[in-house]
Formats: sequence, C-alpha cells, structure tokens
Amino acid sequence: MRDLVEIGMGRTARRAYELDDVEIIPSRRTRSSKDVSTTWQIDAYRFDIPLVTHPSDAVVSPGTAVAVGELGGLGVLNAEGLWARHGDVEEALFRLTTAAEDGDPLRATKVLQELHSAPIRIDLLAGAIKQIRESGVTVAVRVSPQRAAELTPDLLAAGVEILVVQGTIVSAEHVARDGEPINLKRFIADLDVPVIAGGVGDYRTAMHLMRTGAAGVIVGYGHSAGVTTTDSVLGIGVPMATAIADAAAARRDYLDETGGRYVHVIADGGVHRSGDIAKSIACGADAVMLGEPLAAAAESPGQGLYWTAAAAHPSVPRSRVAVGPDAEVDLRTLLFGPSADPDGVVNLFGALRRAMAKTGYSDLKEFQKVGLTVRG
Repeated sequence: MRDLVEIGMGRTARRAYELDDVEIIPSRRTRSSKDVSTTWQIDAYRFDIPLVTHPSDAVVSPGTAVAVGELGGLGVLNAEGLWARHGDVEEALFRLTTAAEDGDPLRATKVLQELHSAPIRIDLLAGAIKQIRESGVTVAVRVSPQRAAELTPDLLAAGVEILVVQGTIVSAEHVARDGEPINLKRFIADLDVPVIAGGVGDYRTAMHLMRTGAAGVIVGYGHSAGVTTTDSVLGIGVPMATAIADAAAARRDYLDETGGRYVHVIADGGVHRSGDIAKSIACGADAVMLGEPLAAAAESPGQGLYWTAAAAHPSVPRSRVAVGPDAEVDLRTLLFGPSADPDGVVNLFGALRRAMAKTGYSDLKEFQKVGLTVRG
C-alpha cells in the first residue's frame, strides 16, 4: 500500500525514500567474500562488476572506457561530448579546468557551453570508438533522445555494441508540436544491438520503457553534488531507494507479462559511496551508473572535476562543474582497493563483495532479496 501524506487540503503526496533512509539487514548466515560473485550480464555481454559509467566527459575518455572495460565494468562514451567535437580534447579540458580555477562559478559552465557549440564530427567520433573497439572491450556509447535517430547509423557503422539513449528524463511517449518525435519502440526494433534507455523515476514510465524493447532501463537522473536538476532548475526529484524498488517491481511484472523477458535496472544517482552501491542492489538494481565517484581516479580526464552532459545545455544548464572526491587514486584501487579511506569512497566493489558476504548472499540476484529497514 502506498504511504500517502497530506501536504494541504485536498492534496496528498507519496512518501518516498532515499538510499540514506534505508539499511541492509544481515541474515542468519555469513560467507567468505571469496565465495561471492558480482558478475552480471546484459544481452550477450558479461561483466565482472555491476558498473556502468555515467557518460560524462569528466570521467570517460576513450582511454578510460578501455580501462573500465579491462577491469570488468562498462565504460560509456558520450557521442555528443568533447571527443566528438574537438580534435584536441586536452586543450579543451585545459580551458575548462582553468575556468574552474578562476573563482567565477559561472565561467566554467559558459566554457562548457561554448565547447559544445562546436559541431559533432563523425570522423572524430568514429576514431574515438575505434580506439575502444580495438582494445577488445565492449563498446558502449550514449546519445540523447533528440539526436538518436541522426547519429545511430554512424555509431553502428563504427562498431558500437551497446547503445545508451539517455536524457534528463526519457519517456516512451514524447508529444511534440513541431517535427516527428522518436518512437523508441520502432527505433529499438530496427536495431541489432541492445539499447539501455532512461532516466525514469517511477513504475509506470519504467514499464513503458520496458515495453519498447529496451534491454536495460536507467533509474534516476544522475543527481550528485554537481547536478542541480532535482532541486533548483526543474523542481523534479526522485528519491532513489523508492525509484529503484518501483522499477524493480515493473521489471517483475514485465517478466510475467512477457513470459520471461528480463530487463535490467540500472541505478543512476544518489550513489556516492560503496554502501550506496550495496543499497542500490538491495533495492533491486542490477547495476549502478557511476559518475562523480569516479572523478577521483587518476585516469579521469576531468582531473578531479565533475559535470554531466546537462551542464552544456545552451539555455537551461542543469549541472555545475564541481570538484569531485578529494583522494586521487588509480582506477583499479578505486574499484577494488586496498583502501586506507574509512568513508567508502575507495574500494567501491570490494566493499560490495564484503556486504554481500556479511549478509550471506553469493550473487547479485540473491542479494536483491536481502532484508531492508527504514530509519525512523
């Protein structure tokens, strides 16, 4: 039963929960973390850890996409980002970091908007994808719903294996006065590669996206310290624990509806520390999409800064250039340790293994059934 509260005469709202509001309950057994598996598989692609990178230029270059893939995750390159627009991305990033250090909080955003006003060059994009493909890791690229139809043929020709269609909010039904909106169901049916789509924040929209044929649904809007979408700009919010659980319920009902078609739920937002990863899986996610937590990696192109693609919107930017986590470590250590940090920002997936072991679960699907409590 939905927990409704009255916020005024004749107006009710649903009570919902963030990841910080829930806690994982230990079971009657424990096991060694050596006996725990964190592998997951989407379509024909298998990964050692449930990690999908947020497609931010701050954390994903062609080189870091390769590094993430070699460490067992899925790196997602932004097909509308700096690597698709500038031949000398290092120079572009230098301009950005210089602006961020200038002291004017708006200057960095203005630089990002200017950098993204350059046209997308298919030759640059194909070259970036080629670098990832030749390494042997799975090639995943993000496009916005607005440019998906335009860019996807070139992306597939370049060798993309997983397509991520991601915007601030993605629906299966977009009403447009001018022009033909993308029909996701028709769009996905015409492709030979799996599509991950989102973000969504409720059961109904998650179910609609699943019915388009998407292999995975992104839950959340990537909110973090550097993202202002939820609070300031649009007034749209999504408490992640509830949103993940709702999408997981849609996944279960869609599984019954189709007689066995499983759609993966990927949590994007509110995941700052290793405990948040564990709680996301416990609430029903199959994987997490990490952005800001990866900004501390020495390999991250943002050099400690973090922003999302929404920061470059020409008229309604919804993300600021913010300083990421303090500790700079190599990517392997960030994901697997060892760690001297007691706050859960290093050894992100080593800690997930430990959480699963401490509660007695041997794989991610089992761990989705762990007990939860809500803080008073």
